[in-house]
Amino acid sequence: MSRVTKTLVGAAPHIHAKQSTASLAWGSSLLLVPAFLWGLYCFKLAAVLPVVAAISAAILGELLIGLARKAFTLGDGTAFLTGLLVGLSMPPGVPLQVPILSALFAICLIKGAFGGLGANWMNPALAGVVFALLNWPAEMGTWKWPSHLTGVVGVSGASPLGFVHSKFATEAGGGDALSLLGASGFSFSGLDRSITAFLNNDLLGHLGVSLPSGYMDILIGNKAGAIGELSGLLLLAASIVLIARRIIRWEIPASIFASFAVLVWIFGGIPFGNGYFSGDILFEVLSGSFILVSFFMATDPVTSPSTPGGRILYGLAIGGLTFIIRRFGSGAEGVAFAVVIMNCFVPAIGKLELAGRINRTETLHE
Repeated sequence: MSRVTKTLVGAAPHIHAKQSTASLAWGSSLLLVPAFLWGLYCFKLAAVLPVVAAISAAILGELLIGLARKAFTLGDGTAFLTGLLVGLSMPPGVPLQVPILSALFAICLIKGAFGGLGANWMNPALAGVVFALLNWPAEMGTWKWPSHLTGVVGVSGASPLGFVHSKFATEAGGGDALSLLGASGFSFSGLDRSITAFLNNDLLGHLGVSLPSGYMDILIGNKAGAIGELSGLLLLAASIVLIARRIIRWEIPASIFASFAVLVWIFGGIPFGNGYFSGDILFEVLSGSFILVSFFMATDPVTSPSTPGGRILYGLAIGGLTFIIRRFGSGAEGVAFAVVIMNCFVPAIGKLELAGRINRTETLHE
């Protein structure tokens, strides 16, 4: 009787990576500094305390787990990054028990209880954010507007995304997201008006396109929101470095953006009474935590698929779930819940790909 031994090797190319876990974690943390500094400029002390509290709690949790296992793991930077992401996902001025308990939950229960780094099935930072959203919905939904803005009337209690979501959930029609904000009394900044006028007069006008006021404020970060998600511009710049330095792979964020953008474009205009193929992709992408989660949390190598095909499938599902949760859920956000849900399906995606590769290998050897 002959024995056949099958060896399955991951998809090519096989590249020796010189980057360690520590370099990836500390590199990601460093790229988040500009986003935090913008939050600090906008919210002053109200931005510092939640971030410091979350990082401190995450480090404490890592130390306790390390003492129990007789291992020192703070040097790999993953606890610091987890605390930083939890803190940046908090509203400014949130009661400090929220980031503290959320970070401890992330490190001790999601990461530590399952065996430490590499054994957790869910992204710890996202688990901490979801823990906060479920346990303190009022505190996690109370927003401040940046201190340097003036003329904000009527929408100071909600983020732009939350305000628009609440409007189209209770009212028919309304034009579009920016017109709803304008009608509510929100005054766009002078910088927004200047940049928009320049683009319309000198660039877009020649193409017969006109950009409404408001997008520049949302892109730059002149809005209410979580501490680290305000500036889409800074986060997008950081994401370019993430991909260029191979800290993350491009398939996950690209596929999240692709599926979410297509669904928003096709169906996003319906709540405003505008019909199909009229959704505002820019507003939906820039006005919430979509960019922060897509590039810095959904791409966690421990809790995401390891092959290009698996990562694309994973990202497409996250984008679709994000749209469904935002459209039909009770809250304005959805991307954090979408990623956590898909974390549960990563083993299934891996088994599907494994079965497919085995079948292809057997076919080649027949």
